Amino acid sequence: MKIISHRGNLLGPDPKAENTIKQIKLAIKKGFDVEIDVWVENNKIYLGHDKPEQEVPYNFFSKYGYSLWIHCKNIEALNFFRDNSSFLNYNYFWHDQDKVTMTSKGIPWCYPGTYVFEGVTVHCGSDWRSVIKENSTILGICTDYPLM
Repeated sequence: MKIISHRGNLLGPDPKAENTIKQIKLAIKKGFDVEIDVWVENNKIYLGHDKPEQEVPYNFFSKYGYSLWIHCKNIEALNFFRDNSSFLNYNYFWHDQDKVTMTSKGIPWCYPGTYVFEGVTVHCGSDWRSVIKENSTILGICTDYPLM
């Protein structure tokens, strides 16, 4: 079972720290994969949930990409990762209001409350362990509370 840190959060939502390079590295150091929100504008990569906020150097992905679930927040980001051979091995996806989307590695990424065999479900509450017990066929869970 994969436990994925939502935006690098470890003990709950932290709007000031989440989705920052520092917080993502901390979550990876603690042993978690991390779902990150990524924008691309003018061939530059940025972190940020609602808008591009922190520029990310390309080498960040070569060092940490194996632990990232890259949520492309705009179509430019999706095209950038799809079309750039340096990023082809990374796990990225784009969705809007879909209940399920497929990542670039063919893994179902599910909206909260949706459970698909071998899929990852987003459940940001601290009660994520009960979701796993009730849905034992899912691949993983993405949560703001991975340390709880």
